[in-house]
Amino acid sequence: MNSAAVIEPADAAGDWDDAAQPTRVWSAAAAVVPLCYLIAAVLLTWSLWGDPAARLVAGNRHDADQAAWFMHYAATAVRHGRLPALVTTALNAPTGVNLMWNTPLLLPDVVLAPVTWLAGPQVSLTILTTLGFAGSAAALFWVLRRWDVSIPAAALGGAVYGFSPALLQSALGHYDLQLAILPPLIVDAGLRLAIGPSVPASRSARLPARWLGRVPAWTPAGAWLGLLVAGQIFINEEVALTTALAGVLILLVLAVSRPRTVLRRVLPTAAGLVIAVVVALALAGSALWTQFHGPLVSHGAPYSPDVFSNDLTTFITPQSALLFHTAASAAAAARYHGGAPEYLAYLGWPLIAALAVAAVASWHRLAGRAAAVTFVVLCVFSLGPHPLIADRTYPTVDLPWHWIQAIPILGLVLPDRLSILTDGAAAALLAVGIDDIRARLAARRPSRRPRLRPAAVLGVAVLCCLPLLPRTLATTGTTQPPAGWSAMFARLNLRPDSRVLVLPYPEGLLTLAMRWAAQTGEPSSMIGGYVIGPKTAHLSRLMRRTTPYLNSLWAARVPPGSPYSGSAGIALAEWKQTAERQRVSPLSVVPAKTALAMLARWRPRAVVADASARSPLGVYLTKLLGPPTVTVDGLTGWRIKTLPAP
Repeated sequence: MNSAAVIEPADAAGDWDDAAQPTRVWSAAAAVVPLCYLIAAVLLTWSLWGDPAARLVAGNRHDADQAAWFMHYAATAVRHGRLPALVTTALNAPTGVNLMWNTPLLLPDVVLAPVTWLAGPQVSLTILTTLGFAGSAAALFWVLRRWDVSIPAAALGGAVYGFSPALLQSALGHYDLQLAILPPLIVDAGLRLAIGPSVPASRSARLPARWLGRVPAWTPAGAWLGLLVAGQIFINEEVALTTALAGVLILLVLAVSRPRTVLRRVLPTAAGLVIAVVVALALAGSALWTQFHGPLVSHGAPYSPDVFSNDLTTFITPQSALLFHTAASAAAAARYHGGAPEYLAYLGWPLIAALAVAAVASWHRLAGRAAAVTFVVLCVFSLGPHPLIADRTYPTVDLPWHWIQAIPILGLVLPDRLSILTDGAAAALLAVGIDDIRARLAARRPSRRPRLRPAAVLGVAVLCCLPLLPRTLATTGTTQPPAGWSAMFARLNLRPDSRVLVLPYPEGLLTLAMRWAAQTGEPSSMIGGYVIGPKTAHLSRLMRRTTPYLNSLWAARVPPGSPYSGSAGIALAEWKQTAERQRVSPLSVVPAKTALAMLARWRPRAVVADASARSPLGVYLTKLLGPPTVTVDGLTGWRIKTLPAP
């Protein structure tokens, strides 16, 4: 008989084997527990659901605006019967943008395209946020149950991961990080490939005998792993990398603990990995080639790992988004230099203590040992290249990430985001530890000493997790387009894909125009934008002074009570910093020659300003471009055939 076709759990895997669970109990738990997760996710996002088309999680508006733009872009492509182009000039025209270097959420955007057509991009993002919490929790619950963790322990582990502070803070505009459904499934698929087939014996009898006799067990397992990896690449490549890192750590523990198992499984595992690579490249290879060998390739990490590293104190300092916090802890968390969306490390003293007990209690089990080692190592990696303690960096001390970041691909990972996988390892360790301690207590003889009820162990674990209990997400309204926005573009009567300069100029922290385009579809090709990509030195020099100046002219007439007042403050602050760097007065006017040279590089077919013709910005543009072509409800537009000579 061909041993490769036998679908039985590997005996050498020992304590990582499947157990034949009663089908009725498993089916009920598989439905009830995820339903509870979904209810909890809806309660957590309840403020969003009050008006899902016009509410977003407060605290990171610019990333949410960017995600809305990508959501609309993908939906438009699907509506025209094609997949989204990976390189496009719909944003950052005329240079364009390589989507693979950004965070376009391609897979969810395509799946939710019908929702985006019917209800708008923000509704799709609200759905995505809710599913991110519930789906991530359900994924780990399902994986833990496959590894014979009891239903209560697996349910708690899934909740710890799916509603962890790392995912809670990622909900602040980082939709690609918060949708952490696939990492547990990827780790599970890799482990199944390494230690044995992924179909338990209790279910193998239902499969056709001729199928089992012809297909080696590693073939479907490898294909499943490749499919999951490709899916994660089209959600967030950074999480795909950190998931692979976590998987390697687990496999190293397996290799040290069960060398004979590893040696016996070398060939099947290698064959399965080949299948996984083939499947992943078949689905995502073209996109990866476009990313690394196509146009607009970025070089080097866009952000400093020292800025986005976990402060050692953040593991025990709760933020205001959690139910149990103090004013002092919230203020300390708010001072984290990476910003609220990157404050991902919190676990709390009670859970850390519970994890230490779980590690000691379950160390004899391979599952517990692997989870404990992975948790500790990822925690250390998340501290970045140099220790950061209470906002103080120690640059003379090198941590492991100092050498890891030299690896070309891993150097693109922000260390603090390893907290997502860290929380997954913590949840798995907690669940395994609960079952092990309960089993030990149940096995004690009552005649020798009083026996503590095993159920109390679960109760203590729940109490240790209470500091992670989140508050309902705080929300704010989206910035709606100006009243005459659609009418302006209708009257300009531009050709499709005509590039348009919108003022305020869209960039990193000033994303109003991207939000307006996401909600209306206009303009279809926008100059500038909040993107990651290469920039020419000459254009950067022109932009470095001109665009902040134009935005400051726009901001000068935004009243304090306007929904755009926050963006106006950002624009004024940026111009002040620019003026200080270039040693010019904030009142100095950018010469027309400089502004026209920048426009000559962009070659816009139209300029649309959220300003009246008599406003400071309108007056400046009129001197630059001549009388406006269209004025509508406080908006001013110029249709440009040729630019005037400087």
